[in-house]
Amino acid sequence: MARILAIDDERAILDALARVLGRDGHEVVRVTEPEEVPQMDLARYDLVLCDVMMPGIDGFELVRRIRPSFDGPILFLTARVAEEDAVTGYGLGADDYVRKPFGAAELRAKVAAHLRRERRPHAHALVFGDVRLDLGARELLVRDEAVALSPTEYAICELLARRPGQVMSRAQIREEVMGWDSESDDAAISMQVSRARRKLAAAGADPIATVWGMGYKWRL
Repeated sequence: MARILAIDDERAILDALARVLGRDGHEVVRVTEPEEVPQMDLARYDLVLCDVMMPGIDGFELVRRIRPSFDGPILFLTARVAEEDAVTGYGLGADDYVRKPFGAAELRAKVAAHLRRERRPHAHALVFGDVRLDLGARELLVRDEAVALSPTEYAICELLARRPGQVMSRAQIREEVMGWDSESDDAAISMQVSRARRKLAAAGADPIATVWGMGYKWRL
């Protein structure tokens, strides 16, 4: 089972998270002071749940700080529903949202889906010139140098790379990568693709093509 880091300034919310996710055998480490998180050993955790509205460091700023050192799924807990907030969160490297007040079944399902995606078995690699996707390690490399993609950014790259030359719409990508019940929308997918492309370009690769009015494809 997973070790989950939950960050919220409300102890009652953290206790509820631990109680609900404990039903599936997960260990939930509860943190009420977001300032402590950047100094923690995040490699010990499989998934992060982070509130957005917190005093001091808010969830957006915290995720911006920890994403470079944490490569697992990050889910925001939020009552904020504005599209620009969602786009901001995805742009910082979040993988999904759980809206407050959350239902136990929804929370358990979303956590399970993201953990399952991280742990599904792979046995080979996909190679396109200088770009290599190690499906076992869930890692994308350009000329043997790893590109620091978030889990969702990597998942989008893998999805497109498994179907090179095939155009996939944003809606198809959203459903395949994040699930039909995700809170994300087409703008969020565009943001995730944009972030992945910037990182790939910095590494000297440009494998994702935009097909205007249709979606994206992996270049042959």
